Amino acid sequence: MRVSAAAPAKPGSEDLTMRQLLLVVLSLAAVVAGCANHSLVPTEQAVAIKNRDRALAPHAAAIQDTIRQSGNVGALAFLDTGDGHLVVLPGDSPAEAWARYLASPSGSPTGRVSVPPVVSFVHRADVPKAPESVTYSFLQQQETLRTTLATLAALDTELGKLSDSVVATRRETQASIATAREDMQKALNSLAEDLAVARKFMLQTAQVAGLNQEMNVENANGIRKLSAASQQVSANSAKLADTMRQLSDSLANQLKELAARLDAIQNRISDVK
Repeated sequence: MRVSAAAPAKPGSEDLTMRQLLLVVLSLAAVVAGCANHSLVPTEQAVAIKNRDRALAPHAAAIQDTIRQSGNVGALAFLDTGDGHLVVLPGDSPAEAWARYLASPSGSPTGRVSVPPVVSFVHRADVPKAPESVTYSFLQQQETLRTTLATLAALDTELGKLSDSVVATRRETQASIATAREDMQKALNSLAEDLAVARKFMLQTAQVAGLNQEMNVENANGIRKLSAASQQVSANSAKLADTMRQLSDSLANQLKELAARLDAIQNRISDVK
């Protein structure tokens, strides 16, 4: 965000604003002194930190106004390396402030500000903490980690959906096979009944040898029933074979699709690594 000059203080709040400004300036000065005197900080780095904090000190009131209006614990504050304007990114932590900025319209790749190598996380005036130095590389690493975790969560969700799909397909296949077996058993039972009827008819025909005409009629009826039963069995067998073929093709296609999805997920996991 581009921060302009601080608005005039409201009546009765001038003393509070000055105290907040003094606290921020003293905090920045303490950090500068601590960094400059720390034996582990190189001289060039200490000078760079001192210059950065000196550049931010005149904007302390504007920084605190932005933090107070946002309601957050603090904000990342720095001067854009491109045009030098003040940038304040509110948040409850450095990583959260940076993530919130990237999620905003101004955080798009084409509209991002130019970030220096090291920025400051300034706490709200009522928080007794000195400003923290945060490297730009740390913010980028945190964003990469957040993106990676989000990608892994999405992959886990996709794997769960694939697993549920495989389980559902397996149940449907088992149900279809059970139905096909039941149809076949019914067909076999019907054929057995027809054969029993035919056998009984033949016995009756043998006993009534004198009734040639009636025997012929009954024999023809029996043959027609047997033929119809045979055709029914053939039709049921063909239907069962077609059902088994369709189930096999469906299962093969779903397994191929599952393999393709697993390969895609593996590739995405490899890319994330």
